[in-house]
Amino acid sequence: MVIPSLIERKRDGGTLTPAEWRALVEAYTAGNVPDYQMSALLMAVVWRGLAAEELAALTDAMLESGDRLRFEGWATPRVDKHSTGGVGDKVSLILAPLVATCGVAVPMMSGRGLGHTGGTIDKLESIPGFRTALSLREAEALVRQNGVAMLSPSPEVTPADRKLYALRDVSGTVPAIPLITASILSKKLAEGLTGLVLDVKTGSGAFIPELNRSLELARTMIETAHRHGVPTVALVTAMDRPLGRACGNALEIEECINAFQGHGPADLMEVTYALGVEMLLVAGVEKDPAKARHRLEKGMQDGSAAKKFATMIEAQGGDPRILEDPGLLPQAAMVEVWRAPKKGTVLQVEPKRVGYGVIELGGGRSKVEDPVDPGVGFVISARPGDKAEAGEPLASIFAKDQAGIEAGMRCLSEAITIGSGKPILLPLISHRVTIAGVEELG
Repeated sequence: MVIPSLIERKRDGGTLTPAEWRALVEAYTAGNVPDYQMSALLMAVVWRGLAAEELAALTDAMLESGDRLRFEGWATPRVDKHSTGGVGDKVSLILAPLVATCGVAVPMMSGRGLGHTGGTIDKLESIPGFRTALSLREAEALVRQNGVAMLSPSPEVTPADRKLYALRDVSGTVPAIPLITASILSKKLAEGLTGLVLDVKTGSGAFIPELNRSLELARTMIETAHRHGVPTVALVTAMDRPLGRACGNALEIEECINAFQGHGPADLMEVTYALGVEMLLVAGVEKDPAKARHRLEKGMQDGSAAKKFATMIEAQGGDPRILEDPGLLPQAAMVEVWRAPKKGTVLQVEPKRVGYGVIELGGGRSKVEDPVDPGVGFVISARPGDKAEAGEPLASIFAKDQAGIEAGMRCLSEAITIGSGKPILLPLISHRVTIAGVEELG
């Protein structure tokens, strides 16, 4: 295998064979291909893309570089949900235990915060004692026993992806749709799934803001997953404003507790139920969307979902008493109210600015090694379209010190726009994408 010739072929618009991709990934993972050559090849992929057969082969090679969850001989359907990332997106924390109450197993491998977006693992680890670093065998046992486990990516899974992602992060090749697809799906396929549902974010706070590229990403992931025998559906959802009200790790856990008690924000619950319906349909436990929705709502209303959440927390070493006493979650040292500077209409709550504001407060990472303060963040009651009076409380800042309060004040002053007229917002759920095509929702 002559690496420069592979780079040149891809640079000039040619394709690599499945055997070449497999050998290349194996050699790079083993340390036998230097970073500078792999960087050049990745940049060629950014410019030239990958044919469908190449993308499937790259995904396979990354998957085969490590171990996976194994559920051979177990008939229970296994479905996960993956979000491309957003601000205030705590859907997974509600959805995984909720869907597990409906006879669908949910092995959910999630990530930490990335850029301005929060991470499910950071949120879970704000629960006292909660362990996300499970071995694959331990995760298998918990999924079989409780129907759900939420874990961080094991070192046993897709070591090729970890190495490639680190290289992409420093070589300007993160946003390439084929590379995003291979990275996400190699980890999801390692979960032993029978179905997958994708929440593809679009708008100013998404990693891919443009709708046409969001749809392209959805179609690419769906086609690749189907090639690997995993039926997949995607919903395109809005990220031009934060989802729900809480932004920050422990604050988002508390908002989920409120949701289990019937007090979840309407937008958060709508996205949760819509994705849950797709999970039940792709699992085959329901065939009618209305019946699937009713089943999910019943699971929330009768306390089954909250009970499953408590069971999962306890099984993974956490303190389930947080459901009765959210005060057991990490608390910020200081809280201050942000008030409307003038009378008018809330025109915008810019999610990316809010996300970076959480990082400024210490609730996220600027560098991989940064510690995370789980108690800090924002609770923003203001929604685009709301009327506001001058001096009216619109948000709360949770910080560790006065400097954090001041940073939070600056952040919200930049993120929340008040003026005249009507806000222009994306539909909360705009498209449904399947292997058959794209459906624009009403």
